[in-house]
Amino acid sequence: MGVLTQFLFQNSLLQAWAIDVDRESVAYLKERFPDHGDRLIEGDFLRFDPATLFGKEAFCVIGNFPYNISSQILFAILDYRDRVPEVVGMFQKEVAERIASPAGSKTYGITSVLMQAWYDIDYLFTVHAHVFSPPPKVKSAVIRLKRNATRELACDEKLFTRVVKTTFNQRRKMIRNSIKPLIKDDGFSHPYLERRPEQLSVQEFIELTNAIIHIQK
Repeated sequence: MGVLTQFLFQNSLLQAWAIDVDRESVAYLKERFPDHGDRLIEGDFLRFDPATLFGKEAFCVIGNFPYNISSQILFAILDYRDRVPEVVGMFQKEVAERIASPAGSKTYGITSVLMQAWYDIDYLFTVHAHVFSPPPKVKSAVIRLKRNATRELACDEKLFTRVVKTTFNQRRKMIRNSIKPLIKDDGFSHPYLERRPEQLSVQEFIELTNAIIHIQK
């Protein structure tokens, strides 16, 4: 309905474009904001190429993200991380907490590690169900992600992602057991193997990735 879009279009400091996959929503927004019709795009963000609008320029991502694909949206943003200095979004509360959770938390997981490797994350505020019409059955939350100083990880980034996903896919197991699909050497030894994945920071996952690379050579 353009609840957020109206404020973005009104802000004279911003050059804002809105993208929505729903045809009826786009048609409604074009009627509501006739002066911004050329900035309303009907499309799927997950398939959208930002270069068509921004070229190689930086851009921020702001949205009330569809909850069923919110994590996919963040993973898509990672592909453009060096051009996206900031993301502000509303997510389902549990998802927002997971993204912002520190190592050691029960909600710390794959999305936490992969996003925190590249972004500093702030949980801004909770949005209660009663402010929506109709009220949903879940609470929501707004978080902000600001690009950190990391330009490249000190390890093989593809293997890093595999290590994170492989270990968290069996998060109740010690890493010694969950990491086996990536280890060919039965004699591989490392102090982190005696931990569970939620106990490892981003830096420790990098160190574990480098240890695995070493034995693969």
